[in-house]
Amino acid sequence: MANHPPPNVRRFFWRIEALGFDVFSFLLRAVPSDVASAFGAWLGRAVGPLTSSDRTARCNLQIAFPDMPEAERRAVLRAQWENFGRYIFEFPISHRLTPASGRVEIVGAERLQAIARSGRPAVFISGHFSNIEIMAAVILDSGVECDVTYRAANNPLVDERIKASRFKYGIRLFAPKGAQGARDLLEALQSGRSIAILNDQKYDGGVAGDFFGHEVMTNPAAARLALRFGAPIQPLSIQRTRGARFRVIAHEPIIVEAGGGKTDAVEAGVQAINDFIEARVRERPGEWWWMHRRWPAEVYSRRG
Repeated sequence: MANHPPPNVRRFFWRIEALGFDVFSFLLRAVPSDVASAFGAWLGRAVGPLTSSDRTARCNLQIAFPDMPEAERRAVLRAQWENFGRYIFEFPISHRLTPASGRVEIVGAERLQAIARSGRPAVFISGHFSNIEIMAAVILDSGVECDVTYRAANNPLVDERIKASRFKYGIRLFAPKGAQGARDLLEALQSGRSIAILNDQKYDGGVAGDFFGHEVMTNPAAARLALRFGAPIQPLSIQRTRGARFRVIAHEPIIVEAGGGKTDAVEAGVQAINDFIEARVRERPGEWWWMHRRWPAEVYSRRG
C-alpha cells in the first residue's frame, strides 16, 4: 500500500508548485514570444536527453523507423526536444499564439467554416504535434463551439491555473478524461457542440489497429461518437513553421459509416485515425512527441 503525505503537507507542496507556476508564467509573459520560445528550445535540447523519457523516445523511433540511420535518429530526437521545450515555454503565452495574432496560418479553413455554418457537431482529432494548444485556438477562432479533452494536473491549484491560461485564448468548455469525460463528450454532441480529441496515445481496453506495422490499442471514442451522431471526423495537423509560428491544416474528413455493422465501422474509423497520425509523423517526425509509450509492452520487450 502506497504511503501518502498528510493532507496538510500535500497542500503545502501544492501551494509551492502553484507559486512556481505563477512565477514561471509571469516571467515568460514579460518577454517577447519568440524569445520565450527560443529559450525553451535551448533548454529542451539541453535537458531532454538527460531524462528517462529520452530512452523511451529513442526506443519508439527504433520501433517506428527500424532502418533509420543513427545520425538521422539523433537529429529527430534533438528536434523533438527543441520542439517540446518550445511548447512548455509557449504555454503561458498561448493567448498570443492565435490566428488573430498573425502567428498561425490555416490551410483548409473553409472546412472549419463549413462546420461552423452547418450548426452540426464534428469530431476533431489530432495528435501531440508541435504545440497542441494551437488546435483548440484554431477551432474556436473558426466559430465552432467545442469541448476539448484534457488530462487534469495532479495538483488542483496548478490545474486551475492551466485552465485559466486556456481561458485567455478562448477555451471555456472542458471534458476531463475518464468516465465523466466520456459522459461530457456525449452530452456535448447531443447539445450540438463539437468535440476535440488527441487520438495518438496508448489506450488500454481500446480497439486494436495497425500503427507503423505493429498492433496498438487506440481510444475508439472519436469513431464511436462520430458513428452514433453521424458526425464527420475532422483531422487537424499542427506544424511549426518558424519559432513561435505555426501552420494548421484541416485535412480531408473521415466519414464513419455503419454499412458493414457497427463493430466493423468503429474498427475502420480507428484504423483511419491511426493512418492519419502515422502519415503526419512520417512527414515531420521531429515535431511528434516521441516520449509516450505508444506500443504494447511486448513490442518493447522484444527490443530488450
